[in-house]
Amino acid sequence: MIIPCFTSFLVIIVVFLLSLQTIGIKCQDNEDFKLPKDFAIGAATAAYQIEGAWNISGKGENVWDHFTHKPDSKVDNKSTGDVACNSYYLYKDDVKLLNHIGFDFYRFSISWARILPNGFANNVSKEGIRYYNDLLDELHSKGIKPYVTLYHWDHPQVLEKLGGWTNELMVQWFTDYARVVFKELGPKIKVFFTVNEPFAFCSFGYGHALLAPGTNLPGVADYMCGHNVLKAHASVYHLYNNEFRKKQKGTIGIVNVCNSYIAKNKDPKLEDDAFQFTCGWFSHAIFSKKGDYPPIMKKLIKETSLREGWSKSRLPVFDKKWINYIKGTSDFYGLNHYSSEMVERGINNGMDIWHEFNATFTLDPKWPKAKSFWLAVVPHGLRKMLNKLKKEYGNIPIYITENGYSDDGELMDEKRVEFYFLYMKEMLKAIYKDDCNVQVFTAWSLMDNFEWAKGYSEKFGIIHVNFDEPLRNRTLKYSATWFKSLLQSRKLSLKYN
Repeated sequence: MIIPCFTSFLVIIVVFLLSLQTIGIKCQDNEDFKLPKDFAIGAATAAYQIEGAWNISGKGENVWDHFTHKPDSKVDNKSTGDVACNSYYLYKDDVKLLNHIGFDFYRFSISWARILPNGFANNVSKEGIRYYNDLLDELHSKGIKPYVTLYHWDHPQVLEKLGGWTNELMVQWFTDYARVVFKELGPKIKVFFTVNEPFAFCSFGYGHALLAPGTNLPGVADYMCGHNVLKAHASVYHLYNNEFRKKQKGTIGIVNVCNSYIAKNKDPKLEDDAFQFTCGWFSHAIFSKKGDYPPIMKKLIKETSLREGWSKSRLPVFDKKWINYIKGTSDFYGLNHYSSEMVERGINNGMDIWHEFNATFTLDPKWPKAKSFWLAVVPHGLRKMLNKLKKEYGNIPIYITENGYSDDGELMDEKRVEFYFLYMKEMLKAIYKDDCNVQVFTAWSLMDNFEWAKGYSEKFGIIHVNFDEPLRNRTLKYSATWFKSLLQSRKLSLKYN
């Protein structure tokens, strides 16, 4: 009996030592789960998605008002943002909720047509300025920093009648609008974003008819849109830098949406090509040392254009003056990241956006899915993207300006909490282990809202909004309570205290 007892004792010792090792690993992990000092966490919304009051106090019609009011609207259930979350009237309730949860900042956008009803700077709405001044004052009274987006897809419809983002005059019109905002509201704002996700609205608003304004000219209008957006962004950056920064002491940058791409055959060149045609389209000109469009993008679009009988590339050309003018025009990298995609060469899936090279993009069936058809849960994709940006553009400050999970709007949204936990865990790995300079994390979204072409059929909010009753009552979800605990402890944990 001595040998079995001794064997049992050895087993106990081994198990004990393994337990100590496990505890050590957990302790190390717990250390890594602490938020860095001065790291900021906030929540985001956009004007058209929450404000409502679409024709109140002289506000002009914008492209989304026009797009959703069409008899043949393709928005789910023909929904509109006419009322949405009614935040034009309920903004104080929204700020109370932000304060209750404990967010450091609130990222929201300004409605161009609410500020300039006819699109041009010769007619500034006093009511529009007053609304945003009141919102800013309310945020400051609660110690919440405003992070303000100048353009989140909703330019005045009158400008679209003149070509919108396919018209180079949009550069001047956007600059005139920005000047009004900087002058009237800028003293209360320290962080500005010029444009949100140009890849999305240029590709799916001008290249396709999935988003407003509903133009369907792939390979032409989308590239014209992108060209003018980059010019407009740079113009507004220089305006702020030259005339307002010294006095207002703020920062300004652009926001890009970037998926991570994982090649089925582990081809890094293919992954890079996919990155350059999406994230790089609106990053290379601003953040790279050489500026201009990514070389692979210029090469393939030109080759395809000539093969199709065009006299020159469908991708517009920046001259040297514009290349230098655009380069370096962002104080940080604004990153919207949600998901990843598998990419494979040699199979053209018919998507015009990938017209320039044969490739197909799919979601791995093993990845968990959110309600949105395009959103798979791939946490390591965020760390991969953060490292890719560092490799491409140097270790610039990165603001994660959107990250979130869609469902049917349930209050006990454990899957959303798990999503945020896993993605933020990868973010912290990128910070602590890879030395990525991530300074900000933003949850999309503060509340359920109008989700563009999906209307109200998909919910991203950490706060539930009852769209079936006039008051649009708000209710905290489980995820809101989780964020409250995170912001109090400043330490990432799957469960809240």
